[in-house]
Amino acid sequence: MVFDDRPNRTMTLHLLVWRQPNGQTHGKMVPYTAEGISPDMSFLEMLDVVNEGLIRKGEEPIAFDSDCREGICGSCALVVNGRAHGPDGGTTVCQLHMRRFQNGDTIAIEPWRARAFPVIKDLVVDRSAFDRIIAAGGYTSISVGGAPDANTTLIPKDTVEAAMDAAACIACGACVAQCKNASAALFTGAKISQLALLPQGAAERRRRALRMVRQMDAEGFGSCSWEGQCEAVCPKGIKITNIAKMVREYNRAATTGETS
Repeated sequence: MVFDDRPNRTMTLHLLVWRQPNGQTHGKMVPYTAEGISPDMSFLEMLDVVNEGLIRKGEEPIAFDSDCREGICGSCALVVNGRAHGPDGGTTVCQLHMRRFQNGDTIAIEPWRARAFPVIKDLVVDRSAFDRIIAAGGYTSISVGGAPDANTTLIPKDTVEAAMDAAACIACGACVAQCKNASAALFTGAKISQLALLPQGAAERRRRALRMVRQMDAEGFGSCSWEGQCEAVCPKGIKITNIAKMVREYNRAATTGETS
């Protein structure tokens, strides 16, 4: 058995947290002190400790989203010190650990900032615009029956890998939060690409591209400026080449007379 002989140290952190009672009320940054924080805690566990202290004092806890806390669901939508999901690349904020910070650090915590993601309360925003973009894409009409053998449909390996890479998007919204224009092009591009690349999605590929891009614009997301901030903060490493794929799919559909 190996024993850990390191000192049982804890951290004290100074937080600046965005507090906003609802979408109709102006918000502000409110200072808090997080004491007794273990470096092994996740960022959300640290917020849990802060909320427990607020509840003991009879104060309103900080509202924030979370679900799986395993980097799978994309619910933990926080901007930490100006960066979506915090300073570590390729990770969600629920997987960010407090050892990434130093004792006495000041940490600013804000919600996603986008007109299409209105604040519900504190750090919680309404991301249902993403759901409507996906719904606009519709379904695939190709009947695939039961689960086929793995090699029944022959698809080039590079194509399969590109489709799977696009499908890895967890719809967290970090791309929107980091973009100066609040563009959803990376998200929408990934959702269009994952089906456009595969034969099962070919029947509706043109209609799908038109509908999803038009819905994206209708939701109030900004235009893409190709600066790559979206790719830099994406926890799943979605590439901006998916945006180029989306543009090609949309232009092809628009120039061939597809209307809806």
